[in-house]
Amino acid sequence: MHILLVCTGNTCRTPMAEAILRNLVEQRGLADVAISSAGTGAWEGAPASEGAYLVGLEHGLDLSGHRARLLSPSLAGAADLILTMSRSHRQRALDVAPEDKVHVLGEYAGLSGESAEVPDPFGGDIAEYRETYGRLEQMLGAVMERLARERTGGER
Repeated sequence: MHILLVCTGNTCRTPMAEAILRNLVEQRGLADVAISSAGTGAWEGAPASEGAYLVGLEHGLDLSGHRARLLSPSLAGAADLILTMSRSHRQRALDVAPEDKVHVLGEYAGLSGESAEVPDPFGGDIAEYRETYGRLEQMLGAVMERLARERTGGER
């Protein structure tokens, strides 16, 4: 299974989400799950933002090798599941991917309303990045639980 995480610039939210999800996948020993990320307006090759990088380090995650990628039909086509940070990202992802595989991260994790979206910390202070990290960690934990249930034939 290949999971693609999508935000705007692919330098703040999705680099953190990618690292968190990779860590969760490794903890569960799921060798058949690949994780990647992209942005709807990414500047190809840009590194993770300083805030994302520093908060990643606080949690033992190294984002130094991250390079932003622009969402494309080929990236979307390679993914089995596309999780976006907001509804507007979902709309943009639907331009290049079928509706059945594109979901807002929080909604896929069981949340609704505004709490299902992950606000962009870009330009904010380190506290905003920490808050974003916490939201992502919680949502991605719920995603892993859902995927585990679905893989074992449990209820959705």
